[in-house]
Amino acid sequence: MQQEAISAHDIFPHIRVVMGMVIGLGVTRLLSGVARIVQHPTQYRLYAVHLAWVASVLLALVHFWWWEFGLYQIDSWTFGTYAFIVSYAILLFLLCALLFPDSMQDYASYRDYFYARRAWFFGLLAATYLLDVVDTLIKGEAHFARFAMEYLIRTPILVGLCIAAARSANPRFHTAFVAGTLAYQLSWIFRLFDTLD
Repeated sequence: MQQEAISAHDIFPHIRVVMGMVIGLGVTRLLSGVARIVQHPTQYRLYAVHLAWVASVLLALVHFWWWEFGLYQIDSWTFGTYAFIVSYAILLFLLCALLFPDSMQDYASYRDYFYARRAWFFGLLAATYLLDVVDTLIKGEAHFARFAMEYLIRTPILVGLCIAAARSANPRFHTAFVAGTLAYQLSWIFRLFDTLD
């Protein structure tokens, strides 16, 4: 059968292209939103927490593309694994679409928009934290073991904070959450993903 002759290393570049298209759409959405702000800075009042989440999600997209290189280690691809990876990328794209909607006509500012859509945003963000654990498991037991202890601590905390953020409109809480998230993201990347091995 021809499918048996196709190796996992032949399949991986194809899957990477599909992931790249979805992630590229997300990056484009964020950069277009930032460009729109630069082009029309007074059209809608800016909100620092919103902009910080834009930076956080952009960092997550760039990091996703980097760490998904670990998928080359998969020896046997199934449609389910492929669909999971693409679904994860789609979820990240949806976060971008929530940060910069097609229209802001119903809102006076990015602050108003952010708080009105916070349940959707933080619900999807919580889902990405859970999918990250599954994604790491897909790459193999040895790969997961490298991060297992930190995942067991960080994932419930981050999901809990997302649930609180979806329910709360307290600006201090949201400022602290996004600042802590950005600091943790940078720490996570440079401690554990600075090089691919």
